[in-house]
Amino acid sequence: MSSAAVSVSLGLPEVPRQRRGRHEIEAAAPVSGDKRVLLAAPRGYCAGVDRAVIAVEKALEHYGAPVYVRKQIVHNRHVVETLEAQGAIFVDDTDEVPSGELVVFSAHGVSPAVVNAAAERELRTIDATCPLVTKVHREAVRFARAGRQILLIGHEGHEEVEGTYGEAPEVTTIVNNPEEARTVEVPDPGNVTWLSQTTLSVDETMEIVGILRERFPELQDPPSDDICYATTNRQAAIKEIAPQAELVIVVGSSNSSNSVRLVEVALEYGAKKAERVDFARQVDESWFEGVATVGVTSGASVPEVLVREVLQLLAEYGYGDVSEVTTAEEDILFSLPKELRAKLKEGGDTSRGLGGRGARPTR
Repeated sequence: MSSAAVSVSLGLPEVPRQRRGRHEIEAAAPVSGDKRVLLAAPRGYCAGVDRAVIAVEKALEHYGAPVYVRKQIVHNRHVVETLEAQGAIFVDDTDEVPSGELVVFSAHGVSPAVVNAAAERELRTIDATCPLVTKVHREAVRFARAGRQILLIGHEGHEEVEGTYGEAPEVTTIVNNPEEARTVEVPDPGNVTWLSQTTLSVDETMEIVGILRERFPELQDPPSDDICYATTNRQAAIKEIAPQAELVIVVGSSNSSNSVRLVEVALEYGAKKAERVDFARQVDESWFEGVATVGVTSGASVPEVLVREVLQLLAEYGYGDVSEVTTAEEDILFSLPKELRAKLKEGGDTSRGLGGRGARPTR
């Protein structure tokens, strides 16, 4: 781990908030030692989220509003509200999209049934599914064709799980938690493979896999880890911070699986308190009582501006000493969806690179 003090220059307008003054807060929240913030790195946008958000922005720019989006493009309130203001219309399913219109599939992916339904209604589509989710879809198809039973570790009802399950529903069983892993049954116990949702807790997923392997000794692993690099890296960073923090603040929405997992990981690894907020205005003054060290991170669908607003608020509360705790360096860039690349090329838009690079851990 490397941890270096950084000078945070926010450059943001002050947002009025209903709260007591700083001196009153300090009087109500005595602490031993200097107040400080440990800021996790990596945090915020991953390559898949970046790709999906830019896809909607570019679609609006080149096709014009409205652009329909099936489900939330990513699980973040701020992002969704910002795109709505630009002309995006979010719908629950393709049957809400007028025939012939343009619809973007979210980063979480869709099942073949959704793709077919869109085609039947002659909708123009842009598939913004994260390439790492697409990888899991392809694994599900390949294992199903090989005649294997699939145990899909994930949260039933989550869009990503629905999409992956839809690739091979006849041979796939969803396992939500360790308890279900202890009781799940399959027709052919000697012919089982596991896959997982990409945004789960790494530790809980491995616990579930361990239980399944005890019950199904011939359980086959996927060819590579399904949990995405961004989820793993953000959890690793908060594991470093949590033992040193009386309070961890995770910026992210309640329907963001990876953001919710960060709260759980922080508590599991030693934080005395961990709270999730969408916006700085949701931070509660009572959280700071007796707190010297605040850890801050954000889920993989959270723009950096929301983190900086939290840091600005913390500075007003006396937590102006910010040190960044870095556990990995990320430089991945996914190319935009092929349907959109063709449109951009036609319009001479070369503002987005098409390459993909890797993430390098620092230890």
